[in-house]
Order: sequence, then C-alpha cells, then structure tokens
Amino acid sequence: MPTLYYLYLSFALFFIGTAGVLLRRNALIVLMAIELQLNAGNLALLAFSRSLGDLKGHVFAFFVIALAAAEAAVGLAILVGMYRTRQTINLDEVATMKR
Repeated sequence: MPTLYYLYLSFALFFIGTAGVLLRRNALIVLMAIELQLNAGNLALLAFSRSLGDLKGHVFAFFVIALAAAEAAVGLAILVGMYRTRQTINLDEVATMKR
C-alpha cells in the first residue's frame, strides 16, 4: 500500500481529534481526542519510517506512546480530583482550578 494512503488516514484522524478538542466540553472526551491526535502523528511517523527503510521513526513513535500513557495517567488523576471537588467534569463549568 502506498505511503500516501497512510498519510491521508493520519490527516483524517488528526482532524477528527482536533475537532474533538475544539468542539467538545467533556474533559474525558477532550483527553481521548488528544490521544487520537498523538496516534495520528504516530501513524505518519511510522509511514515515513517504513517508506524510508529506517527504524528511527519507530523509536520516536515508541517514545510518543510512552508520553501519551503518562499524559493519560496525569489527565485522569486531574479529572478525578476535579470530579471530587466540583461533581462535574464539564470544561465550561470548571473554568478555574481554584477551590
């Protein structure tokens, strides 16, 4: 399969993730949209790495996956803290992190 198909898919996934970040107000959905954006970037990295016959893109994608896991853990911890104090995870209602 040509590399261009993977890049089209990567662009579509990144666009869907960006739309999710900009249009949704639920913090959990926004975190999932950010994960989708990171995975779209990984797909582009792996497509270029495969087309060039180089493993550096695979290594970089592995580090991005590790970063995404850390981001998910910290983000979910923040969401649990927000829910405990405010009883909501709606981003419009939780405008500041003040008590």
